[in-house]
Amino acid sequence: MEIVGKIVKVLEPVTGESAKGTWKKQEFVLETIEQYPRQVCFEAWGDKIDQFAIQQGQDLKVHIDIASREYNDRWFTTVRAWKVEPAIAGATNTSAASGNAPVANTPAAPQAVNTSTVDEDPFGGAGGDDDLPF
Repeated sequence: MEIVGKIVKVLEPVTGESAKGTWKKQEFVLETIEQYPRQVCFEAWGDKIDQFAIQQGQDLKVHIDIASREYNDRWFTTVRAWKVEPAIAGATNTSAASGNAPVANTPAAPQAVNTSTVDEDPFGGAGGDDDLPF
């Protein structure tokens, strides 16, 4: 899955010890770029933290995996980043999730005006060279 937005908060890294050795993770809060923005907290583990070099204020496209697990009859969900790249201008979370290309909201280019004929009736009367009846 992908999510696009701006990094609004970078939390402090957390380290610990497990049976497999020392581990390190860091969480980040991303705010989506939508009519009703949402905040999503995702995490990066180990070497990915330095590789991604995420900083507050960056516009990013984050590729994530979502997983849930049960512990003592409670469920916990993690959102883990596996790839981070700069966001494409104009992309939104909804377009990334649905697979639709983002639609640019730009005004149409102005039409050229022909000013070469001065003797023409400005209201398109009989003297003009257009063939419209009105």
